[in-house]
Amino acid sequence: MGLRGRMAASYVMVTAAAVLAVEAVLLGVYVPSLVSGTDLQARLQDQANRDAKVLSLTITKLRVDYPEVPAARLLFMAMKASNEDTSLGGTPRDYKKGVEIVPTDGMVADRPVEVLVDGAGQVLGSSAQGTYSPGSAVRVPPGGGGGKGLTPAGEAVWWASPVLIPASIPPSPPSVETNGSIKGTSLVTAGYVYVQAPPGYGGDFSFSSVYPMVLPGALALSLVLPVGLLFGLLSTRRLIGRVRRLAAVTGAVSRGDFRPRVPVTPGDEVGLLEEAFNLMTERLRGAVAAERLAAEADARHAERARIAGELHDSISQDLFSLSLLAAGMRRAAPEALRPQAEAMERTAARAMREMQALLLELRPVALEDAGLVPALDELCRAYEARLGIRVTSSLEEVSLPPAAEHAVLRLVQESLGNAIKHAEPESVDVRLRVRDGGVLVEVGDDGAGFDPASAASRHGMGLRLMSERVRQLGGVLELTSEPGRGTTVSARLPLPASGRPPAATAPPPVAALPERLSDDGREMP
Repeated sequence: MGLRGRMAASYVMVTAAAVLAVEAVLLGVYVPSLVSGTDLQARLQDQANRDAKVLSLTITKLRVDYPEVPAARLLFMAMKASNEDTSLGGTPRDYKKGVEIVPTDGMVADRPVEVLVDGAGQVLGSSAQGTYSPGSAVRVPPGGGGGKGLTPAGEAVWWASPVLIPASIPPSPPSVETNGSIKGTSLVTAGYVYVQAPPGYGGDFSFSSVYPMVLPGALALSLVLPVGLLFGLLSTRRLIGRVRRLAAVTGAVSRGDFRPRVPVTPGDEVGLLEEAFNLMTERLRGAVAAERLAAEADARHAERARIAGELHDSISQDLFSLSLLAAGMRRAAPEALRPQAEAMERTAARAMREMQALLLELRPVALEDAGLVPALDELCRAYEARLGIRVTSSLEEVSLPPAAEHAVLRLVQESLGNAIKHAEPESVDVRLRVRDGGVLVEVGDDGAGFDPASAASRHGMGLRLMSERVRQLGGVLELTSEPGRGTTVSARLPLPASGRPPAATAPPPVAALPERLSDDGREMP
């Protein structure tokens, strides 16, 4: 059974449980009253009233025939005469609304008993001779009535109905009212019919007495079950569809696809779950992307470190050996070969210098941990310590997005490397400051310089990459140089109001920005 079927079944079960609970409450309240307490007393009253009326009619007829016989004697004679019509003489009687009397000669404590007493409360006869023997006394309230208490048969509910006879001798035969009383004469009490039963006695209780209460509940249950099932299926259809969509998107996310989103239906708990799931997926996607970028950055740093180590351990050592050999050859060579030896020595020295600059470019800088200004300062100190060139820095704290900070760092690193490799400067000046609502980055050296116009037709990849980075950030890259006057590379980046990178604008032409230039201004291969 699917979720939809289980939810529909739950609707049916809850509805059925509600109906059964109502039925149980009704039965719990009314069934005990049918078998005990006030209801039992009412049935005892009905039993006593019936037999008292039978005896009243019988004693009235006997008084016509025996006018001189005392009332107590007439009452005893009426009991004997109506033996077949009451429960006193020995024949069990089961009245529709009364209780069943089973005559016995022994003691009784667990079933009803009927007793006939005279006006003085003396027993004339009973259905249980062992409990209420003739001549014993029974306390009966004047005029009759009922109650509950301790009796010779134990705790019992009882009722006493008076046996009435005419105060004067009635006409023969006496006329009877519809309610059983004698017409046209006043009545006096000759005795009482006393009936008792133990508390909680069921009497003639049967299912028919509670059938009127059970039947409506059964009909309601038979109607509610199919209606509840149909309602459950219809009401859960949309909810089950939303849950299935959520499950499908969850499966896609578990397989690594973070693009799908769940349509959000506000207004209920499932809508909150959908919204939270979309937010979780978006954050998970960002976390995975950040982890991927961090892994790629670590891989790049590791590769750069590996290449730098190999260059330092192999090519740098070979260049150093070549420089020593060239110096030795210059000192030992004849005068005619000395210029060639000196050129070889200068070439080896320049190659070593470029190798050292290249190793510094490959050296990773902890931008993410330290920040832009400390990273730039560390870079300047490294060039100054490794290459023996005076590098001065004037760095102001600026607020830039991470992409812009990375571009500034690479711009300074590339400019320092080009100056060291091609211009042979004595000093380099690095400046970072805020000017006219933007960030100005300048790297100037006092090296050989060159004529940008003469090298405009050819340009290298490094300056093109720098120009592309600056252009993507909406900035402008400028190159200023003159033979013998040094070179200055400057970039102006907009200072965004928020942490987002600004929109890109058109850059200046990059054709006039050569990358690798010799001392005379020519681009080097």
